[in-house]
Amino acid sequence: MAARTKSKVTPKYKTRFRVTNWREYEAGLRNRGDITVWFDEAAVDAWNAPSVGRRPGGKQLYSNLAIITALTLRTVFHLALRQTEGFVASLIRMMKMDLRAPDHTTLSRRSSTVVVPSLAKTRSGPIHLVIDSTGLKMLGDGEWHAHKHKTSNKRRSWRKLHLGVDGDGFIVASELTSRGADDATVGVTMIEKLAAPIERFTADGAYDTRGIYEAVAASSGARATIVVPPRKTASPSKPAAAVFRQRDDAIKRIAEVGRRQWRKEAGAHQQARGANAMFRYKRLIGDSLRAKKTEAQSREARIAVWVLNRMAELGMPKSEAVVAA
Repeated sequence: MAARTKSKVTPKYKTRFRVTNWREYEAGLRNRGDITVWFDEAAVDAWNAPSVGRRPGGKQLYSNLAIITALTLRTVFHLALRQTEGFVASLIRMMKMDLRAPDHTTLSRRSSTVVVPSLAKTRSGPIHLVIDSTGLKMLGDGEWHAHKHKTSNKRRSWRKLHLGVDGDGFIVASELTSRGADDATVGVTMIEKLAAPIERFTADGAYDTRGIYEAVAASSGARATIVVPPRKTASPSKPAAAVFRQRDDAIKRIAEVGRRQWRKEAGAHQQARGANAMFRYKRLIGDSLRAKKTEAQSREARIAVWVLNRMAELGMPKSEAVVAA
């Protein structure tokens, strides 16, 4: 029996949290399992693409809505393309609608060009942005196959998913990149694409770069609080740079009270929101990409993020720290 890995954090330093909205959260979890599906009149009318310019007897054309609907069902129920075709066809048949389901070859082809809708929730006010990244498997055999057959596992590859999460746990930005992409560089791109200003920014040490500080300052007008752990070898900027003022203050404070105390004072534990988003993605969607083409993989990840936000809208847990008596 394998030994359990113990936490590196001393138990007396751990903060316990208590969920305060169990009734609403449980109702949301039950609603996530509700498989009631319906097509409103607008969706039925927009199912087929306009036939202008199409020759009689030509190939059936499907609208962006039809393709997105099928690919969303595929993501939610973890289906292959042929099973997705059959599932959509069964829904149409049960509802007795005069529609056709997109075939699996059409879904495969259109998955590289379909327009994915914007994220389900947007905010105009300042947000608390937490950024993190994780790997998604793409090609090749898994670790067990490589261990069993003593292979080098050279064909196995993966891509990197970057997520930006707001203070409510909703994903407000996402990027799918190659595995060698620099986290901080991608983070700058995500910050620049955000429509809402940033009130607070939290990330791990991989984002301790000048570009991140400048991007956050440009988004918020230099008013945002930035909580990024400086590297262990970091030293105050010389000459002192205005963009690094918060970083210089963090370095000095760490030298005074230690890194653990600084993290507690600065609220660096909020980085866990990013890790929680990654956990939800891999738990509900999976840790691998089904599509083979780069464009289709990017859209697959965006649809998955859109699905997670829709699930989050049904209910998210709210917790508060338990104060010891």
